[in-house]
Amino acid sequence: MINAVIFDMDGLLIDTEPYWQATERKVFAELGIEITPGMQKDTFGLRTDEQIRYWHAHRPWKGESVEQVEQRYNDVMLAYFRTEASLMPGAREALDFFSERGLPLALASSSNMELINAFLDRFGFHQTFTVVYSAEYEEFGKPHPGVYLETARRLKVEPIHCLALEDSFHGLIAAKAARMKTIAVPEHADERFGASDIVLKSLNEINESVFHQVNKQLS
Repeated sequence: MINAVIFDMDGLLIDTEPYWQATERKVFAELGIEITPGMQKDTFGLRTDEQIRYWHAHRPWKGESVEQVEQRYNDVMLAYFRTEASLMPGAREALDFFSERGLPLALASSSNMELINAFLDRFGFHQTFTVVYSAEYEEFGKPHPGVYLETARRLKVEPIHCLALEDSFHGLIAAKAARMKTIAVPEHADERFGASDIVLKSLNEINESVFHQVNKQLS
């Protein structure tokens, strides 16, 4: 039986992924490195510092450190979170759906806490989540399961009784490695998401039938 629900943030609850990707291309272009949208599939869903280190390993640059580049990312994204970012379709309704069924909700994100708090402030979600946790506190980000395992520990719910909602493949792998049930809401059709228990086109598709289907798999 599902006893808690854990949400990813970027690209699932808040419409940031196109802006993240545009920022990534812009920042690296300023470093003299061209990154195409197709290339970005390799880093989608990674923690920012791990994403930057990935590109540094494949296309090393001189001058700015990884930490300085990460700060540039963060400053741009923080302004976007505070002023422009909007919720994904069905996000608020999905949160309400599970909350109305008495399930504790948690947020487990690859973004740092400064960005997470900007999200919570902008949409008034501070009281929505029982647990809010960032992969910045883990040695490894997604697809390592650490962020999900620690979130479950803080919820005081066994991972096998948690439902995780993700939009990225790296996030999905992290949740599955933590032995959680999953609902994937990918931006684009991708056969890799067949690893998820359920795949939806939008959070608007979450309903009693979908929830029953997940719960039935645990009975």
